[in-house]
Amino acid sequence: MPVAGMVEDIVGCKWSLTVLRLISTGVSRPGAMQRQVEGLTAKVLNERLRKLARFGIVEREVFAEVPPRVEYRLSAFGVRFNTVLDQIAALEQERG
Repeated sequence: MPVAGMVEDIVGCKWSLTVLRLISTGVSRPGAMQRQVEGLTAKVLNERLRKLARFGIVEREVFAEVPPRVEYRLSAFGVRFNTVLDQIAALEQERG
């Protein structure tokens, strides 16, 4: 998918932006993400996390523990992508 299509897909989805914001502020576990955001279901969260991982924006780490533990973090590309989103948000605030 071209970068423009990826940006449109993510920016056009409030849940993707919400999940990115959570990860960028240090919330890395899906259960914690779901508890932080009212209305965010496990199904939607997992879909968004898979999409963000497929785009290379987040990285998934699975820990060999019982019960299994999974954490997400921004990839190097995700950090740069998040910077662009922050700049877009700043432009919107300037515009009023």
